Amino acid sequence: MFEAMIDPTGRPGAGAARGALAPRPASLAGLTVGLLANTKKNAETFLDEVGALLTEEHGVANLVRRKKLNIAEAAPEEIRKELVEACDVVVVGVGDCGSCSASAIADGLLLEADGVPAVVICSEAFVATADAMADLKGAKGYTYARTPHPVAPLERDEVRERAVRILPDLLGVLTTSGATAAA
Repeated sequence: MFEAMIDPTGRPGAGAARGALAPRPASLAGLTVGLLANTKKNAETFLDEVGALLTEEHGVANLVRRKKLNIAEAAPEEIRKELVEACDVVVVGVGDCGSCSASAIADGLLLEADGVPAVVICSEAFVATADAMADLKGAKGYTYARTPHPVAPLERDEVRERAVRILPDLLGVLTTSGATAAA
């Protein structure tokens, strides 16, 4: 029997309206990108690969890595505040189970409400969970990037290949021009 239930939606009324998206930059060249990982296996590896690709291929100037320690809850306020203050955009992931997919969407929407464009990475098996959280937060139709399920058991080279495949989707969500190359 559960003594307490964890609510991945966060506190009622926390943050601003969830439906509005932060303004997008035209490209990521010269910008600082936040990478918000959870403790799921391969989440940090996946985001590290994404960060390396964004730096190498799209001129990202700086990466800020943060990890939340509870996959079932939104990132703590102090981590979100650090990302909002230091980053131009944030990549959140990886939603590879029900709880972590829901909380990743909540993280993305909280960052958006704080004025920072965010893209969430979820595995395809948890689309219903991710969509339900977006609906609950008032952001029906919220766009996030999807990767095949599962992510956790992948080897490093398979994670890299997934990062390469998802990169255009990430750029499409984070920028006004999609896959704009670095100038």
